[in-house]
Amino acid sequence: MVNVTSRFAALSAVMVVFVVTHLHPGTALENRQALRVLFIGNSLTYTNDLPGIVKAFARADGQQALESRIIAFPNYSLEDHWNSKDARKEISKGRWDYVVLQQGPSASKEGRALLLDYSRRFAEEIRKMGGKPALYSVWPPANRRQDFSGVSESYRQAAEAVDGIMFPVCDAWLNAWTVSPSIELYSLDGFHPSAAGSYLAGLVIYERLYKRSPIGLPTRLLLTSGGKIEISPDQALLLQKAAQQANEFFVRR
Repeated sequence: MVNVTSRFAALSAVMVVFVVTHLHPGTALENRQALRVLFIGNSLTYTNDLPGIVKAFARADGQQALESRIIAFPNYSLEDHWNSKDARKEISKGRWDYVVLQQGPSASKEGRALLLDYSRRFAEEIRKMGGKPALYSVWPPANRRQDFSGVSESYRQAAEAVDGIMFPVCDAWLNAWTVSPSIELYSLDGFHPSAAGSYLAGLVIYERLYKRSPIGLPTRLLLTSGGKIEISPDQALLLQKAAQQANEFFVRR
């Protein structure tokens, strides 16, 4: 069973910018500085509140709190973000440990070239301010499943080009389908993630950021944004293993 209740459905035509901070109560983590992560992308990042999912995992796992901000517009590429300057202004504040870069699938020759170009431009600004770049590898639309390998390769090249972290969500989706082809990772529009798709993305990102196994993370999440995500235990374990497998493959490379 997959159930999601969220206020993010109305955000399809607006920019999303918010900050979330949480300190795990009753532990020494209250005195530990939060992990600061800036997410730059589009609706594939803000749908179902992906940063909030990662934050909820950290809280449940008793880890360092996550402070995050999203700068995202519908259909934006990294080139669009570069030209709008909002993301660059935020990076220039120098308060982010990691900056996560995301654009569309970018499987085409032109899309890959733009992803590489603007990942390099952003990475230079990020490193100037003491942060580390990360690439969030998304997925193609449901009617372009033949592009999965191209998407993965584009983001892999971008991550390597900037010596950044790769979040291989695209590959984790394929891993999940290998075990359970019927699992619904797309939402009804055939492009944005379902609750399970965002849950899987959050698992991948959480493991890479916190260097913690995703196995055993909670199946029910209450997000500070007001959203709720609930995944059946059997399906959650399948997704956790898919995330771990994808991360293990790219860490070895």
